[in-house]
Amino acid sequence: MSKETKYTEDNIRSLDWKEHIRMRPGMYIGKLGDGSSADDGIYILVKEVLDNSIDEYVMGAGKTIEISIQGDKVIVRDYGRGIPLGKVVDVVSKMNTGGKYDSRAFKKSVGLNGVGTKAVNALSAYFRVESTRDGKSASAEFEKGNLTNQDTLDETSRRRGTKVSFVPDNTIFKHYKYRTEYVAKMLKNYVYLNPGLTIIFNGEKYFSENGLKDLLSDNINEDDRLYPIIHLLGNDIEIAITHSKTQYSEEYHSFVNGQHTTQGGTHQAAFREAVVKTIREFYGKNYEASDIRKSIVSAISIKVMEPVFESQTKTKLGSTEMGGDLPTVRTYINDFVKTKLDNFLHKNSDVAEALQRKILQAERERKDLSGIRKLARERAKKASLHNKKLRDCRVHLTDSKKDRNLESTLFITEGDSASGSITKSRDVNTQAVFSLRGKPLNSYNMSKKIVYENEEFNLLQAALNIEESLEDLRYNNIVIATDADVDGMHIRLLLITFFLQFFPEVIKEGHLYILQTPLFRVRNKKETIYCYSEQERRDAIQKLSGKPEITRFKGLGEISPDEFVHFIGDDIRLDPVMLDKDKSIEDLLSFYMGKNTPSRQEFIIENLKVELDAVED
Repeated sequence: MSKETKYTEDNIRSLDWKEHIRMRPGMYIGKLGDGSSADDGIYILVKEVLDNSIDEYVMGAGKTIEISIQGDKVIVRDYGRGIPLGKVVDVVSKMNTGGKYDSRAFKKSVGLNGVGTKAVNALSAYFRVESTRDGKSASAEFEKGNLTNQDTLDETSRRRGTKVSFVPDNTIFKHYKYRTEYVAKMLKNYVYLNPGLTIIFNGEKYFSENGLKDLLSDNINEDDRLYPIIHLLGNDIEIAITHSKTQYSEEYHSFVNGQHTTQGGTHQAAFREAVVKTIREFYGKNYEASDIRKSIVSAISIKVMEPVFESQTKTKLGSTEMGGDLPTVRTYINDFVKTKLDNFLHKNSDVAEALQRKILQAERERKDLSGIRKLARERAKKASLHNKKLRDCRVHLTDSKKDRNLESTLFITEGDSASGSITKSRDVNTQAVFSLRGKPLNSYNMSKKIVYENEEFNLLQAALNIEESLEDLRYNNIVIATDADVDGMHIRLLLITFFLQFFPEVIKEGHLYILQTPLFRVRNKKETIYCYSEQERRDAIQKLSGKPEITRFKGLGEISPDEFVHFIGDDIRLDPVMLDKDKSIEDLLSFYMGKNTPSRQEFIIENLKVELDAVED
């Protein structure tokens, strides 16, 4: 019989604000991460500070925000009203303290719970806040949430506003690095949502005149638009819509009070419903919803009084009410789309005709594929039942509709050895493994039909659940895990081609990664160092001195499960797959996956020279 654990007054603890944040950071900023993902904690820290500056602009105070990220130090400076000088310390270190509880000072702001900057303060090794207003300033400095210095009020000629500087605590955010691409995307969204606002990031200026229309313009090449972007504006709502000529699935960019709701929510669901309802009524045809929405590329932004999000990171809206005297979110969006989109289509017959042709084409393709899709789904279901390809994680085995924000990851591997090592090493709660058989097909220039006819693609699509929309994606992270040799690189390229050809939004929204695995193991009797490059190998040899044992890993299958656990756990290294905004997907695929051309041969030769020179150095 087990011994009963004592439970007395001594077991009861009361944590102060900073202790709780540092003990449970995930409650406040989501996952920690190392900066390889756009929703890693270090970017949430930037966002939390930036949200306050954005709210100042929304309230009519300050048209410029300056941001600097040099190494691990972040500085955000706005020219808003400035924090009331006597409350500078309280606002960043006392929970449930802030101006946003007073609706007279802040209306429809992003952050309403007064937690954001406190979390940044508590999770930073260094944090400084300075406020300037009425010709005076006050500042305070902290370490891990503890006040270390507080300046008295001084006379100053500096412009009013607030300046926050911080360095994330590397005991919490381990091996992290800011990627400017992710920060830039965040800042672009802010200026799209706030036309007239200027954000200067490390000297580069971000500005938008046309709001969500600019967002779509930057996200879909003009040659790929079926018709010019439809841009609809109203009180507390803005919408931009077009359809892609080549993209198969739906793509949505949704926002609430300036917050990018990457997981969607009630507003995005209402928008999808409203588009279908309006178009059916306009044409007087009961078209299938999937045919109407196929290839749609759109954005919606709404403003809600006191929004309710499903987490502190505010990635999914839970509110059903707009607030005040307004109707529900669903009714408000439905009424707006019905009126504005219907009027637009009546006034622009060329767009209406192009859209109807697209719908009819989608209908024909769906009917042509219906038999194939049915057989493909049956094969996918059978394969899943027999567990031949997919070793799922528990969050999906217990509930297939679990929020992907649980950080579920799918590793795509090739070969039984590599799949076996990862399967034995993984966290069965959140990490799944999909095993490829041989090299995937080069899908460049192929139709969607191939996805259903090719067993590997069909089963992968079924595992990811992305046939209709990215909204249903089952895994937040899709990680290509192949050997770091020529064959492994080729498999990576073929898989990236598959996503670019049929599901580019998986890459656009930052869900696809390449797993870095060590090339060498350098060890002596006391220490083992895993090295991911020649330089790391040389550094390890120098550190361990003497004649350490050096092992060159030729493939993932050579790494034992006991070792592999280090490479897919807390110290995982991921390289995000990103798209160059200046190059179209068609141009990329044509260059890398089309027929051999002199330009590609020249590219390979030149890059091979660079690699050889680097190795020799």
